[in-house]
Amino acid sequence: MKAIMYHYVRPQSGGMPYFRYLALDSFRRQLDHFAETEGFVEKDAFLESLTTGQPVGKGVVLTFDDGFSDHYDYVLPELKKRGLWGIFYIPTHMYATGQLLDVHRIHVLLGKFGGEAILSRLRHILSDTMLSHNHVAEFHNMTYATQDNDQSTSFVKRTLNYFISYEYREKVLDDLMEMFFGREQAIMSEFYMSDAKIKAMQDEGMMIGSHSVTHPVFSKLDEEAQRRELEDSFAFLEKATGGLQIRTFCYPYGGFHSFTPTTERLLDELGCRFAFNVEARDIEPADLENRRQALPRYDCNRFAHGAAHLEYGKDPG
Repeated sequence: MKAIMYHYVRPQSGGMPYFRYLALDSFRRQLDHFAETEGFVEKDAFLESLTTGQPVGKGVVLTFDDGFSDHYDYVLPELKKRGLWGIFYIPTHMYATGQLLDVHRIHVLLGKFGGEAILSRLRHILSDTMLSHNHVAEFHNMTYATQDNDQSTSFVKRTLNYFISYEYREKVLDDLMEMFFGREQAIMSEFYMSDAKIKAMQDEGMMIGSHSVTHPVFSKLDEEAQRRELEDSFAFLEKATGGLQIRTFCYPYGGFHSFTPTTERLLDELGCRFAFNVEARDIEPADLENRRQALPRYDCNRFAHGAAHLEYGKDPG
């Protein structure tokens, strides 16, 4: 049994020439490929595997991270047409603030202007005192290993997602957004699903899960901060959906460097049935029996038709 992870799925970049996304046509072709080679795991069979500890022998479970409008506008109609279901993992901070999450501000900055332009400005506003040097070697070796970013883009993403201390990151990103975009509320209103659409997704048979509140690297947080991220996210989603079918979670960024044994314990305490890590292998019985809070999950780009689309300044039409 394979779990597959998706993020942006859209027909075009939305005027961001350096933005990386899975083209909608490629998504359709990849679903065709999985239908021919693997098949899809039925939701009831997947839930049964959590009870028995025995994964379905063959088949794909589809998962989608970050609560993008893409998932309601493009993914949901495609799944409904094919009689499929998916798990949609949603961070919640943006519903309280009306702003993009910091991780997505980085995406739109790089997507609109490219790594070199953002790095040039970042060098002028970043100082060594803003950087956390814990786990630098680990984060450098284990992050973005499967992405084909240019050096400037990788440096910006590592710096703003891993190396900068959280007490400074928001202000740095505020400055960058102001420099390049001005007001970002117009971007926010089109970027994510509304809470009403989250409920509509569950009503259509999709599964809704937590992706934290602010999308942090959990291994950078103390226990109390981790608990708040989990408790507050589940509370929002319970209210938005009228009651979650089950509690499930996936780790922001993913990889064993991104969470700790404390995170897994807290998930158990909060009644989370299972959580997804990012690890490129199938789900085995030992995972369901011994470590349900770190189930392996593949990135879609490891399979046919899953490569990110990048227009590099060409007319997105």
